[in-house]
Amino acid sequence: MNFFEIINPNIEKLTKNEYEILDYVIKHMNEIHNQNIREVAAACFVSTTTFLRFVRKVGFSGYSEFTTVIKYTVLNDQSKPTETATFDMQQSDYRSEYLKNIDETVRVLDDHKLDSLCQLMLNKPKIYIYAKGFSKYAAEYVEYLYTLEGFLVIFPKNSDQRKLAYRNISKNDIVFVFNYSGNDQELIGIIQVIKSQCDFASLVSVTGANNNSIQNLSDYNLYVFSDEISDRNVDITSHVSMIVIMELLLYQFRDYRKKQV
Repeated sequence: MNFFEIINPNIEKLTKNEYEILDYVIKHMNEIHNQNIREVAAACFVSTTTFLRFVRKVGFSGYSEFTTVIKYTVLNDQSKPTETATFDMQQSDYRSEYLKNIDETVRVLDDHKLDSLCQLMLNKPKIYIYAKGFSKYAAEYVEYLYTLEGFLVIFPKNSDQRKLAYRNISKNDIVFVFNYSGNDQELIGIIQVIKSQCDFASLVSVTGANNNSIQNLSDYNLYVFSDEISDRNVDITSHVSMIVIMELLLYQFRDYRKKQV
């Protein structure tokens, strides 16, 4: 079985430290399947006991099964032609990590969650998008994209608008919340109000893959991977993975809709 198929149902259970171990594992799969548990645990700066606990938590019976499945996944992936194989390996580390983050985001995307959301989208709900800071620019593109598809999209741009917008949310609508950290207090407060007053509107969070408050309040959580970067205390973390997720959801919805005809 594929490594990512096994871990997908268990990612939400991980702590922040365990997510960091997972991030290391995904980025170093080519080396890990030939290493023993002591070597991998040392690379992750944890004990062998902690690493074995992580292995079992993500869905494996032990380290042997863990490395066997990784080896199978790596070999299977290498047997398929990929566009990334043609990239110049002398690129900067950032370019390499940038591509890896997008690849990880797509790999761990849960098809069952996407199918459930596609089912909800068949009813042509209003789509609300809540985002702040740098995430707003990704949200603006998503607003444009989903509007072109025929959805009524409401994207409140400032704090006052965000506080007022939830008043018109109905039980058939879908609310998307974009927040990489998953711990923004304003958005958490708004989500709590929505959950208490909006009679079962579906709440979808798009956050980093750590255990965070916004994902725990959501009906569906979609994970993104990205290296956190700031410049002079300004967050410039890439939000391309958020756009990738929302594009893939829309493309899957189009296929899903065709199958219903």
